[in-house]
Amino acid sequence: MARNRVRITSLLALSAALALVTGCGNSNDSSSKSGTEGKEGKPVVVVTTTWEGAFAKAAGAEEVKVIVPQSVHHAPDYDPKPSDLAAVAEADFVLYAPFEPYAEKIKEAAGSQAELVEVNLDNDADKVNAEVARLGELFGTEDAATKWKATFDTERAKLSKDLKAAWPGGRSPAVVSQVFTAWAAELAGATTVGTYGPEAVTPAQLAELSQKKPALVLDNAHMSTGTVLPDSGAEHVKITNYPGADLDLLPVYRNAANDLKKAMS
Repeated sequence: MARNRVRITSLLALSAALALVTGCGNSNDSSSKSGTEGKEGKPVVVVTTTWEGAFAKAAGAEEVKVIVPQSVHHAPDYDPKPSDLAAVAEADFVLYAPFEPYAEKIKEAAGSQAELVEVNLDNDADKVNAEVARLGELFGTEDAATKWKATFDTERAKLSKDLKAAWPGGRSPAVVSQVFTAWAAELAGATTVGTYGPEAVTPAQLAELSQKKPALVLDNAHMSTGTVLPDSGAEHVKITNYPGADLDLLPVYRNAANDLKKAMS
């Protein structure tokens, strides 16, 4: 992804200020950590965005601190504050995505003993279930993760069935999807005839995608490159990947299903 800028100097300066306030050390002795267990011994988890936060919550984490505010559209552009470093210093786990390289720098600058966990951020159902199960095992909250999976599978199946019942003329619609919204096309049972992104669409790609004659174009609300295929007659649907402040992943699917159903009608 573009613009993965890491402000290392500012992070180190912030960590120095933080050390004066919190007394954080750089010892590798895990016994030096204290007060990092949350409610009833549950782990304290710090996440870079609400997306990782939703995965953590689904896996059973109860103490979840989100670093990047929802108002920041592109997470790697965020410049961490001293309060962020303080949260990291008290965490058991820090969850981040590969395109957020500053996460490890945050941990290092804060002198945290937290375990840094890379999360595969993809709302594809199989990948979600795999990540939630992995995190549940990591957190020691397997029962909560299993319970959430059952709820998720049931809810997603209902949404998918409802969308398939709304197919125009009873036929699966042809869809062009941004690479990170393919999960929404799958939810609708749509036929993906082409993909684009995350880079800007070239004239050659536009010509190729137009020839596919899609009924729907699924755009990524957080990485939009503008209207794709504006003269094709296809309905454009913005798909949001990031959950809200409640860190609940299910509304992401419900909202996508609602928008897709409207577009198909």
